[in-house]
Amino acid sequence: MHPSPVLDSRFYQRWLAAAPDRQDKIDALTQLSLDTVDLGALLRVERDGDTLPLARGMRRLRNLLIAAIIRRDLEGKADLNEVVTAVTRLADFAIRSHLAELDGEMRAAHGVPTGAESGAEQQLIVLAMGKQGGFELNVSSDIDLIFVYPEDGDTAAGPGQRQLSNHEYFVRLGKRLIAALAEITEDGFTFRVDMALRPNGGSGPLAASLGMVEQYLIVQGREWERYAWVKARAVTGTPADIAALDGIVRPFCFRRYLDFGVIDAIRTMHAQIRAEVNRQERLHPERSHNVKLGRGGIREIEFLAQVFQLIRGGRDPSLRDRSTRATLRQLPDKGLLAADIVERLLDSYTFLRNLEHRLQYLDDAQTHTLPPHDVDRQTIARMMGLPDAATLLAQLDAHRRFVAEQFDAMFADKGGDDGIDPATSNACADPDNQEAIEARFAALGYDDPAAAARRLTGTWQAPRVQSMPETSRQLLVALINAALPLIARAAADNPVGTQLGTLGRLLEFLEAIARRSSYLSLLTEYPHTLERVIGMMHASAWAATFLTQHPILLDELLDERIRNAVFDPQVLVRELDAQLAVAAGDTERQLDILREVHHAQLFHLLAQDLAGDLTVEKLADHLSALADVIVAAVIHAAWQTVAKRHRDVPRFAVIAYGKLGGKELGYVSDLDVIFLYDDDDQEAPGLYAKLAQRFITWMTTHTSAGILFDIDTALRPDGASGMLVSSVQAFERYQKQSAWVWEHQALTRARFCAGDTGIGRRFEEIRCEVLRTPRVTGLDLMREVLAMRRRMHDAYPSRPESFDLKQDAGGMIDIEFIVQYLVLQHAGAHRELTGNLGNIALLRICGELGLIDAALAAQVGDAYRAMRKLQHQIRLQGGEQSRVDPARVAAHAAHVRQLWTALFGDG
Repeated sequence: MHPSPVLDSRFYQRWLAAAPDRQDKIDALTQLSLDTVDLGALLRVERDGDTLPLARGMRRLRNLLIAAIIRRDLEGKADLNEVVTAVTRLADFAIRSHLAELDGEMRAAHGVPTGAESGAEQQLIVLAMGKQGGFELNVSSDIDLIFVYPEDGDTAAGPGQRQLSNHEYFVRLGKRLIAALAEITEDGFTFRVDMALRPNGGSGPLAASLGMVEQYLIVQGREWERYAWVKARAVTGTPADIAALDGIVRPFCFRRYLDFGVIDAIRTMHAQIRAEVNRQERLHPERSHNVKLGRGGIREIEFLAQVFQLIRGGRDPSLRDRSTRATLRQLPDKGLLAADIVERLLDSYTFLRNLEHRLQYLDDAQTHTLPPHDVDRQTIARMMGLPDAATLLAQLDAHRRFVAEQFDAMFADKGGDDGIDPATSNACADPDNQEAIEARFAALGYDDPAAAARRLTGTWQAPRVQSMPETSRQLLVALINAALPLIARAAADNPVGTQLGTLGRLLEFLEAIARRSSYLSLLTEYPHTLERVIGMMHASAWAATFLTQHPILLDELLDERIRNAVFDPQVLVRELDAQLAVAAGDTERQLDILREVHHAQLFHLLAQDLAGDLTVEKLADHLSALADVIVAAVIHAAWQTVAKRHRDVPRFAVIAYGKLGGKELGYVSDLDVIFLYDDDDQEAPGLYAKLAQRFITWMTTHTSAGILFDIDTALRPDGASGMLVSSVQAFERYQKQSAWVWEHQALTRARFCAGDTGIGRRFEEIRCEVLRTPRVTGLDLMREVLAMRRRMHDAYPSRPESFDLKQDAGGMIDIEFIVQYLVLQHAGAHRELTGNLGNIALLRICGELGLIDAALAAQVGDAYRAMRKLQHQIRLQGGEQSRVDPARVAAHAAHVRQLWTALFGDG
């Protein structure tokens, strides 16, 4: 049995043998958790107070800490997190300590560097890149640094001082910092320093101003640099300067749209890395088994984590964490990677990083490859707690194989052989070769190949397509070729739409996104998404239009769970609140968040609707609940923007009428609302009027993400001539003393939507009191109801060739008027009629109470349900007007007219 695994480290043995008195230090230090140890106190001991120079003391501290890490790790007292955190803390501490000393010396010789424009004192920002930036530094790693200073200018030199430009000052300071950290002395070094990641690499200046960094990233920043800058972390600098730098770097790394083009960029970068590793292994076979850059190695896990950051980090700030492990742990909750896959990736990452450290423990060398000699491999296996090298290689192979499988699943080129004849494919991209295009459609079994060919030719000739870059055009050609057989198959499976109609919708969509290569990349990288898009577009013209207006929703189709997602308003409230909180103070971003969340939820419901998983009633319930959530969020967010608001939570409520009030909302319904408040503060009327105005603005403003809802406030007291907001007391007076009968009809479908729940309860009390108020005579009520219905009918005259599901006699408006009349006439005697239960339920109750014939009530309820379903189907196919062949609803309309006559006679 080997006496102690720590003795396998030749570095540890040499370090201890050089000075046996170090044994007591190491014994004491290894009793502590090294990721929290006081580095300043340890440094003072290593410097014998301040007797030794800082550079020498820091090197001694470094060797002591590395030795302690080796011992704690190999004795099982430290996990991976402690190791990488301790090393990163040491690197940060060394940079800050040396920079403070060197900057003091430079200022004494040259004066304080001062900004030419601001006149402010300048400090160097040292950016830690790579694993140091992510707090995951190796025990024997280089540190990758970038030096940035705020602005150009000169030092404020005094007597005896030599003035330097800020640029020259910080270049000199940077050189001295590198030497302090990296020069090899009798005590070794603290950290090797690599500056290759700075703008323009080795040919660029050692230190760059913020302006220079911004110009470089905008004009010359390359895709691989986005990957590198994701991990950039400022170790020094003022908070204001760091924030300014972050404002430059963030939009470079994280695009505001979903950037699926990064998949191909990382694929290309990885191929270049692999090619170099393969070349090195051919030249030096003994350097095989590279656990960092080899197949299935650490770098592939880092790529797997960072691809999600680069795709989505611009829209989801929680994905901007610099740590690979922290990023991986977030992916299951966001539905981006399965939890079991992430657990195994984390296990593999831990195994590979632990192995990497043990490779470096041998001689404190920056190596990532298994040693060539069997004796050393046996030593590494022992350090890993394994019986022999064969077991080590077997476990290493299993981890690398799993990582490689996951990497390939994400990054393998999806543009492989699709069975399409290349000659035919090229012909389909040539608008001048009409015969070849037509032949392709004929071969796929299209009903009208000539019309399909003309439509495709129109796409190739569209200005947006003509001006596309060649790479994007090639993506588009490949997508259309992949889509053509899918369209034919969709038409065969679902006779609702036509091949030509679906082709036209898809091509309109592709033309709309042609200039956004990221969307083309998404459809290329995830072929199943293209199939889902075609399925939705074939089933619904409205879905095609909606997706064309909001192509960002393509991301929702990536998730296999979209059809099975259960709509949960409470979960949505928490998620929306969290996103809005992150963007607090950024109104523009909050407007977009509201729209993005609303459209995504709408899209989920649309997918379930088209799949037949939702009834029209259940869909309307969900859409109404979704609107309630959005309304509540807008009230809260808009109130935060009202200056001089006198309370944290407004005593303000939104009352829903019409479709939202009756929970019968459709995909594109307006919101009919009024605003109430209950607040005695003298400033309340003005403040709540401002809140109502901002609420409308937040809802109706067109942003890059679209619109939320159109808002109609015509039902407020006194209509367009009335105040935008009403106190609860004024609303009550109006309803009881001044409201028209048609306003009481509207009240039958009104409900509290969002805001102050106390106002909501009081509104419901007022509503019920008004509806239960006895009418002077039933005849007067009947005259008022019939007069209003006649005015509506005159505005929408009948057409004998078609039936308007809403407006024609026997249609849905008649049913709604019947129910409203019954409620107003009988609610005083039958309190249950004031419940906001929907027309079908209220008809049933009226039948049970004997107010109308129960069988006829059931038939009219069925008619309302059938007409709503027909109306919904028409709108899904893009129809603006709800007109059908009269024969389709003749029986239903007859039942409605029969009940109408029973109540109103010939009126």
